[in-house]
Amino acid sequence: MHKLIGVILATPLTALAAEPAAQAGPSLADGGMAGQLLQLLLGLLLVVGLIFLLAWLMRRVQQVGPRGGQVIKILASQALAPRDRLVLVQVGQEQILLGLTPGRITPLHVLAEPVHLPDGQPASTEFAQRLMELLGKDQKDKT
Repeated sequence: MHKLIGVILATPLTALAAEPAAQAGPSLADGGMAGQLLQLLLGLLLVVGLIFLLAWLMRRVQQVGPRGGQVIKILASQALAPRDRLVLVQVGQEQILLGLTPGRITPLHVLAEPVHLPDGQPASTEFAQRLMELLGKDQKDKT
């Protein structure tokens, strides 16, 4: 122990101070900077890849949910303008006609008799016909 202290005290302080600088200099010149840059790039790629993997997993998990047991179903949709739509929605046993605009969803009418749609086919003439009847009744009620 005393010998170690004696060696440290015998070594000039300038030599000790110059030694770390001499060791650090060649490591940076030998590719230390390039190694750090490569490590940074690989870490960045790993993080970006992890983000994409988690996004993919989230989409897969959301698609796995029960599809057949939905309480709210969109039965039909009709575009009125580029950003305005009429949507026929079934909630439980009740069918509701909704008006959709960019900033608002408005319930227009609750159907007393549900519109029966053939499975797998969108409502075309029957829905349009029923809609015109309802719109005609609403116009007569207002006058």
